[in-house]
Amino acid sequence: MANIDLDGFKLDQRHGKARIRVTRVWRNNHGGNDFMVEWNVSISLLSDCLNAYVSDDNSNIVATDTMKNTVYAMAKECSKRLSAENFAILLAKHFTSYYKQVNAAIIKIIEKPWERVNIDGQLHTHGFKLGPEKHTTEVIVKKSGALQLTSGIEGMSVLKTTKSGFEGFIRDKYTALPETQERILATEVTASWKYSYESVSSIPQIPLYFTERYLDVKKVLANAFFGPPREGVYSASVQSTLFHMAKAVLNSFPEISSVQLKMPNIHFLPVNISSKDNAIVKFNDDVYVPTDEPHGTIEATLSRTWSKM
Repeated sequence: MANIDLDGFKLDQRHGKARIRVTRVWRNNHGGNDFMVEWNVSISLLSDCLNAYVSDDNSNIVATDTMKNTVYAMAKECSKRLSAENFAILLAKHFTSYYKQVNAAIIKIIEKPWERVNIDGQLHTHGFKLGPEKHTTEVIVKKSGALQLTSGIEGMSVLKTTKSGFEGFIRDKYTALPETQERILATEVTASWKYSYESVSSIPQIPLYFTERYLDVKKVLANAFFGPPREGVYSASVQSTLFHMAKAVLNSFPEISSVQLKMPNIHFLPVNISSKDNAIVKFNDDVYVPTDEPHGTIEATLSRTWSKM
């Protein structure tokens, strides 16, 4: 936020417009495919508008309605397909260059996961359905052109029915959880990764580069979680799996400086029906009770040692 000293007080302020929903369709009138995106855009501006707070003078305020209209107008101006990251950068560059009082712009975008429908093995030219995960991005651009760029995934639900255990943890008088080498491992991954690009001018000038990189990172995360299709990979804990997933991303993409993963341990509890005297039904790791809460919470950030992020 913009920090302002005022008669012994400090004012932290920013203003913006949140949840601006916009859909952009690129139509192909020559018998090809239509393309579309649905974005939920939030804007925060750090600007010199002290007088609006202390003197009832709004002359330096960029109206939030103007911000909303700018999103729609700039989406219209994008005649070629572009990634959420590139659209966020375009918006941020506009606000920091067009308005002299705006020192920095923070743009957040959540992309709804529309994907092309497959009908009898053939991709539909103009039909779409909602997919599972959401693509996210946050861009911070300063008037100087300095850049901080983060992308991410929300709602990546993954599960494996075997090759997972949990042993050797601290046991005390309150511990009831049995140790096991056989359990279901399930989580809903929230991931974010920071790029090492430090200025707007340094980002790759490749169409849809960040969209492709998002798909690549999602694939690497999934591969590290599941392992090879036939044999899989053993998970000694959610913590261990999280580390190997984050490490795989950094090893695969040198332009990414750090990865944050949040991976709740969503429990599938083995059923055990028994009476006071004996078991009524004996289960053998084949029937479970799925639970939403409570669940374990595991999160960590893995960074390169040289990273400034």
